[in-house]
Amino acid sequence: MTHDLERLLRWEHAGATWEAIWPRADEVTIVLCTCDSGEEVDRYTSAAADLLEHVRGQSGAEPR
Repeated sequence: MTHDLERLLRWEHAGATWEAIWPRADEVTIVLCTCDSGEEVDRYTSAAADLLEHVRGQSGAEPR
């Protein structure tokens, strides 16, 4: 498991929210948001295969 996927899973397990932005089909930017107001806290971009697979597995999280 890559660090990028671990980071997202820790965020999910803490109950916080996130959003996926697809600059390219083979790369995703993860926007980490607070669980209460949905305010952006941080973001990171990754092309890690396991992260892409996880994000694509979430409803509505497909590249545009």
